Amino acid sequence: MLFRLDYLSCILTIVSTILVGRRCWEGWILAAVNSVVICFIGFRTSQFAFIPANLFCIALYAINLRSWRKPEVH
Repeated sequence: MLFRLDYLSCILTIVSTILVGRRCWEGWILAAVNSVVICFIGFRTSQFAFIPANLFCIALYAINLRSWRKPEVH
């Protein structure tokens, strides 16, 4: 049985987008996991331009997750 990473990435993209749209911080984690999957796909298929772009996205997700998880001061 062949595990299709492209389908996994598709599902992660949809679910993470829905969660971020609902202001759930878990969406940023799924988006980061998806970026790791895309890096792996890029490496396996020799499409190396995917790797730096998605490493940059992972850094942005970490920053966004950190800012979303900070307690709001009113």
